[in-house]
Amino acid sequence: MSLFKQLENIIRNNNSFLLTTHVNPDADAVGSEMALYHLLKRMGKDAVIINHNETPDNIQFLDPENVIQKFERVNPQQIIDEVDVIIFLDLNQITRVASMTEKLRSSSKIKVVIDHHQDAVNFADLMITDTNANATGEILYNFIVQSKLTQIDYEIALPIYAAIVTDTGSFRYERMNPNLHLIASELLKAGIVPHEVADKIYDQSRLSKIKLLGYALSTMVLSESGNIAYMLITTEALENSGAFESEVDGFVNYCLAIKGVKVGMLFFELKDGIKVSFRSKGKIPMNKLAAEFDGGGHTNAAATRLFNVKMEDYLKKIINKAEEYISEYSNK
Repeated sequence: MSLFKQLENIIRNNNSFLLTTHVNPDADAVGSEMALYHLLKRMGKDAVIINHNETPDNIQFLDPENVIQKFERVNPQQIIDEVDVIIFLDLNQITRVASMTEKLRSSSKIKVVIDHHQDAVNFADLMITDTNANATGEILYNFIVQSKLTQIDYEIALPIYAAIVTDTGSFRYERMNPNLHLIASELLKAGIVPHEVADKIYDQSRLSKIKLLGYALSTMVLSESGNIAYMLITTEALENSGAFESEVDGFVNYCLAIKGVKVGMLFFELKDGIKVSFRSKGKIPMNKLAAEFDGGGHTNAAATRLFNVKMEDYLKKIINKAEEYISEYSNK
């Protein structure tokens, strides 16, 4: 039985669902949650979405009725006890749900993972992890089309399109393929207006985010080899700007805009440790680099979060390791 058929059976044979995603959710995470939520509601199912973090301001339009709830504001154990199925979207390691980890790990309810990242850790009853997909939203699109459980109208097309357009860098990344453009075409037929979606995601930022971006750019350093560019953001800078932690998402991409740079990194100081975002060009595997520091992701985009450590203790260590990866993989 195919994975999609197993998922269809789980949906048909159960009545209540809890959806969740990773810490600091992006448009693929929230878009996938909302698309699946609409599908479940149309089938007469009870569905609730609970995340560790608030939905970032620039993608709040994907949840106009504010159905997504924050973990600390609800009684999660009661909800977990009442649902039949827990579905994890856009993650493949349960620790990515942060504060929700132990409650969800210990639950005996049916668990499903729908994701496209590499290096999955099997913790669910059904693991749908398609590493060839450009976004989790792409997987959901294919599932809905193949299962024919509902029509892809504007309500479902919008979150799926937002998921795909952001996780492909607005259709710029190397993994792009003809089929994804065909999917985008079908979503446009459902009423999506690309420039309107782009404006909401990219051009409606809070002033505090732009100020923090200016600070981050001012810290950018080029390594001696010229192969690596990296930025630093301190907790003090975050607090002074008034920006949210989630608004830092995407800053690291500016590092790859420097001529000759093959790897870009953002070191983000947190109250309980650091987060490091990795980006690369070509076949330099950032997922493998991140894995050496307990992280993961894709070949060209990955991250890690290290707890109870200081930035200065890891800065040179990570940069040196990145240079090794550049030397090993640049000509492959």
